[in-house]
Amino acid sequence: MDTLEGFVTINGTDIWKEYGAFLTEEKKGGRENLTAIMTPAKAKGHVGVNIRENNGKKYSVKLDVKSEERDVTLHFAIFARTREEWLEKYRAFITMLKQGRDGWLTFRFRQLNLTMRMFYVSSSSYKPLTSLWQGEIQASRFKVTFKEPEPTF
Repeated sequence: MDTLEGFVTINGTDIWKEYGAFLTEEKKGGRENLTAIMTPAKAKGHVGVNIRENNGKKYSVKLDVKSEERDVTLHFAIFARTREEWLEKYRAFITMLKQGRDGWLTFRFRQLNLTMRMFYVSSSSYKPLTSLWQGEIQASRFKVTFKEPEPTF
């Protein structure tokens, strides 16, 4: 499990070492996280002049393309060896995502050599992978949506 160390850091903290958290996929071989990270943002609209006497719209000779903000939904899992440890790590991870540093989260994806600055929007699709009521080892997965106001792509 130490192979998960250093893959994702948030605000300089290794999420695996600190929270037992890591990026996961819906199914084996899935690529939801990579798709969310690498999908380019939509372009902002250009202002055109719609003159009744001309066909279509007239746009500037030079169009300056800029990106809209975008939502990025990532799939996380949290693993711990005991129920108490899992509850502590899960609560701490969600609190950290919501609070960040003054609300901001700086993600570093080592394998992609990529840094993204985002903030927490919502969490959904929580799925327990083990029973909190039985057994020691605990795991769950869930989706978290973040806003990237100044898109990387």
